[in-house]
Amino acid sequence: MTKNSTALEEQIAHLTRTVDELSDIVARQENELDVLKRRMQMVMEREAQREVDEGGVVPLADERPPHW
Repeated sequence: MTKNSTALEEQIAHLTRTVDELSDIVARQENELDVLKRRMQMVMEREAQREVDEGGVVPLADERPPHW
């Protein structure tokens, strides 16, 4: 094995480890985003229910504001 091929193997090993670490980070962030999305949905549903309970109307996300 030459000096050059050893350096290349070391670099490949380093890059492989880096890719594995980044993959783990992305997977963890995906899970965190899923949790946050569920929590946000629950907050939005609770707020909508609170507005209905107070006699308001249910806000529709795709509805334009009245001033448009």
